[in-house]
Amino acid sequence: MLDDFREQASFDEPEGEAETEAKPSRPAQPQGRFLGMTPLQRFIIAAMLLALTCLFSALSLLVTQRVVPQFMH
Repeated sequence: MLDDFREQASFDEPEGEAETEAKPSRPAQPQGRFLGMTPLQRFIIAAMLLALTCLFSALSLLVTQRVVPQFMH
């Protein structure tokens, strides 16, 4: 078994054959996918990022006392 691997590794391909071989085998991804996610998954991630940004912005305004709630007066 190891001898077969050594023979395959030491086998030199002619230059013409190496260029004419097929493209590397990658599974074709369906169109409309970005990073392997469906549109619904991308929307959920975008909505979560928006919610986190709003939450952190509001908290930073409260911490720096730029905005003071009415019940804290």
